[in-house]
Order: sequence, then structure tokens, then C-alpha cells
Amino acid sequence: MAALPVAVEFKDVGLTFPTPGGEPVVALSQATCRFEPGKVTAIIGPSGCGKSTLLQIVRGFLEPSRGDVMFINRESGTGAARPSMSTVWQAFNLFPWLTVLENVAFGLEVRGMPKRERDQLARKAITAVDLGGFETKYPRQLSGGMRQRVGLARALVMKPDILLLDEPFGALDAQTRLVLQEQLARLVEESGMTAILVTHSIEEAILLADNIIVMSARPGKVVAELPVDLPRPRSLATTHNPGYSPLFDKIYGLLRDEVMRAIATESGGA
Repeated sequence: MAALPVAVEFKDVGLTFPTPGGEPVVALSQATCRFEPGKVTAIIGPSGCGKSTLLQIVRGFLEPSRGDVMFINRESGTGAARPSMSTVWQAFNLFPWLTVLENVAFGLEVRGMPKRERDQLARKAITAVDLGGFETKYPRQLSGGMRQRVGLARALVMKPDILLLDEPFGALDAQTRLVLQEQLARLVEESGMTAILVTHSIEEAILLADNIIVMSARPGKVVAELPVDLPRPRSLATTHNPGYSPLFDKIYGLLRDEVMRAIATESGGA
């Protein structure tokens, strides 16, 4: 999966939601950051800071109230068209009346690809997420972790320029989450894809990302961009690397300050 060399750049992006009869909600304030092609960028911050909002602006589902969102061809330095994107959500969002194979092939069918070709590609994607043999099963017959792997295969089979991951493992138990983090890390490393990950987990961000964007409490803005200079391939064993704990502690320190500020604001403090 060769991603196009298109970077996504945010410059002073803000988003305000109107509320009926009340004060408008400022979700984002002067968010400035960059998502580089061929890299995995994680976005982490307190609840309600605008992480998913940022992702939806990238996807084109929301328009910012102010600021600029630009797509830049890294080879020429000029503007580029919006790259193709696929999203894996926290909710599984599978069609319950379709089999695993049919769910994974659905986007290719909408694209107009002939059945034989789309089934072949869908089977390959299913095998890549270790679900070979489950092609004829329905979502109700799968565990939560298996259903999320179907969602991941459905996104990957489209060969997007950018893969968007919005808390993809947030609804899973801790053990399943660890296994799928390692599996996703392997798939990302093998493909060299451009990916943007929204997560609450520092460990997940370090395991998967090349760069980590730390956001402030609402109204969200970028307070730090940190490179992850840890060797790949990464797995749970990466947590024992000498460079892991200092990076974890730095991110935690930044997040703790922002979480405390968010709590103070919600409870009427300064």
C-alpha cells in the first residue's frame, strides 16, 4: 500500500458549535499541527479536547470555523487534492445482515469493482487481520475483538492514502486491546501507510506512532508534538526499552496538567 506523499497541515484551526439558547461551544482553538505522509501520528488529550473533532475535519465531515486545512504534495511543495481516506471507529459499524466477506468487500462493491476481484481482495485483507476461515460468519457470531478486526480489514482493503483510527480499541477489554495493538503495529509497519490515530492511551500512542500530538483541555489546541524515537517493530516488549519510560512520563506530565485544568473548569474553578 503505497501512500501518496501528501501531508495534512492545520494552521490556527478553530471550530465553534452553536447551541440552542446558550453559549457557543468552542471545540478547537488555534490548532496548528502537521500529519506527514508515510508516518503514523497519534493525537492524545483530555476527554472533550477535540481529538475526534480534529479527525472529522481531516475527513471532511466538519468544516472549521476559522483557520486553514491544507493538503500539501511533499514532492512539489504545492497544494494537492484531498487524499483518499478510510476510517476505523470505536463502534464496530458492521452491517449485521452481511457476512464477514461481504462486510469487508462492501466498499469495493460500492466502487463498482467486479465480484470476483473484490472477493479476492477482501479475502486477502481478512487473512491479513488473522480472520481466515471466518468469511461466512455474521457479526453476531464474532467476539468484539474479531468484529473490530473486520472493521480494520474493511478499511485496509480500500487501500486509502490515509487511514484514520478513532479510538479503534476503546470498546475492548484490556487483554484483547493489547493483542490488537500489536497486530495493528505490525500491519502499519509492513504497509508504510499514513495513519492518524486518536487515543486516550499513552501506551497505545507510543506503540503505534512516529509522532504524538498532545492537546490541551477544551478549547483544544496543540501543546506539544513529540517524536517517538523507538525502534520498530514494536510490541509490548517495547515498554522495557530504556527510552520508553522517559517518553511516557513526559506525555503523562503534559496530560496530567491538562486533565487537572479540565476538571477545574468543569467544577467551576479557575
